Amino acid sequence: MTAMMHEDSMPAAVAPDRARVSGPLVTLRPPVAADAGPLLEILHEPEVALWWVGYTPERVHEEIIVCGNVAQIIEVEGRCAGALFVYRGDDPEYPTTVMHIFIGTGFRGRRIGEEAIALATAQEFAEGVTRITLDPNVFNEGAIRSYERLGFQRIGVLRDYQVRPGGALEDAMFMDLTRRDFPAGPPLPDRNAVA
Repeated sequence: MTAMMHEDSMPAAVAPDRARVSGPLVTLRPPVAADAGPLLEILHEPEVALWWVGYTPERVHEEIIVCGNVAQIIEVEGRCAGALFVYRGDDPEYPTTVMHIFIGTGFRGRRIGEEAIALATAQEFAEGVTRITLDPNVFNEGAIRSYERLGFQRIGVLRDYQVRPGGALEDAMFMDLTRRDFPAGPPLPDRNAVA
C-alpha cells in the first residue's frame, strides 16, 4: 500500500509531539538514525519505487529521519516495515490532516498499512482533526481498495497531479474520511477478511 508525496500539495505541518502508539501488529513511532538503511531498502523495492520515486540516502535522512514530527516509522515485530507521513494543517478553520504511506513488499497482505492509518487517524481525531485525506495515484488500485476498506470515500480525481519519470503527468484519486464517519477513528482491519 503506497501513496504519493508532493511538497507543493501538503498543508503546512503543525508539529505535535507524536507519541508511540501500538495496535495488534503495528507500532507507530518516531524515526531514529538506524531506520535510514531499512527505509532506503524498502524505497528501492520495485513495487515501492514505482510510486515513491528518486529516494537517496540524503533524501531519506532529510524527509524521514529528521522529520520525526511528521514521519512515523511503521514497526512490525521489531522491524521497520515502512513509514507514514502525517501532515496536519495549521489553519484552525480547516482541521484537516493529509497522510502518505509506504510499506515494504515483504509486509504486504497482512493489512499493516490499514492498521497504521487507522491508528494514526484515531490519534488525529482525538486531537481535534475532523478530516483525513489521501491522494494515491489513480493506477495504484491496491492502495485505493485498502483505503476504501477503512471507510475512505473517493471524492474525485486530481488531474495531472504527479510528474512521473520521463515527464508524463498522471492523476491521483482524492479520498477522505471524516470524524463524523468514525468518531473514534476507523476500526482496525479485519485480518480474517479476504484482502
